[in-house]
Amino acid sequence: MSVVSISMPEALLERIDEFAEEHGYSGRSEVVREGTRTLFEEFQEQRIEGQKQMCTVTVVFEYCQPAVQERLTRVRHEYDAIVSATTHTHVQDQYCMELYVLEGATEALSGFVNSVRAVPNVQAVDYSIASLGNAHIDQRIKS
Repeated sequence: MSVVSISMPEALLERIDEFAEEHGYSGRSEVVREGTRTLFEEFQEQRIEGQKQMCTVTVVFEYCQPAVQERLTRVRHEYDAIVSATTHTHVQDQYCMELYVLEGATEALSGFVNSVRAVPNVQAVDYSIASLGNAHIDQRIKS
């Protein structure tokens, strides 16, 4: 492995050291390597278009909203070809949460997420995408 020398403000270096210790990294190098990989992965999106991806989508809405549940069911059926699994649960007796597991091309996953976001009275939509072709992880939290 090559050794690289970089310059950075002392305050940033202290934050890296604290982060490494708090999160169990072996040292600065491991933190910088992971940060670099994450940055590259964030901007790799143009290169993954058309590749098959895995995706989890979490949707939160207020409890006892049959119109929301009906719309989400329609979206789920519209994208049936990419939905591998779905589950419904109640959170704090105030919210419902739908969890979807998807497999498909980036464009199809994006279409699903955008359709879910368009459902009125949905309070939050969080998703995470992982490429089936490599170790690429693209976490995004929206809404």
